[in-house]
Amino acid sequence: MDAYFYIILVVGLVSSVICLIAGILKKAPNDTTILSVAAVELSLLVYLVGSIVRVAGGEQIAGEPWEFWGYLLTALLLPVGAVYWGILERTRWSNFVLAAVGVTAMVMAARMNQIWY
Repeated sequence: MDAYFYIILVVGLVSSVICLIAGILKKAPNDTTILSVAAVELSLLVYLVGSIVRVAGGEQIAGEPWEFWGYLLTALLLPVGAVYWGILERTRWSNFVLAAVGVTAMVMAARMNQIWY
């Protein structure tokens, strides 16, 4: 596991907890929940840039590169889709969808680390 994984782990966990608490308290998506998911997206973008730099620097992906980049692309699309959902459906249930993004990003980051090393 590398630093990128731990960054996504912390940000994803905090985002999921924030969104779960908002959903349990029956609140609609608000700036706090949306921005927490945006932080997950930002951490994934940092992972993308870091991965591009590492590959350009000569590091090799141990597993299949298409699988790694596929996971990363999918992980990058999840927060965008969830925020779009949260904006369209302003109910408490959207916060649970937003909470799923952080957990999913953590799992996908773990898998990307397995593929990388």
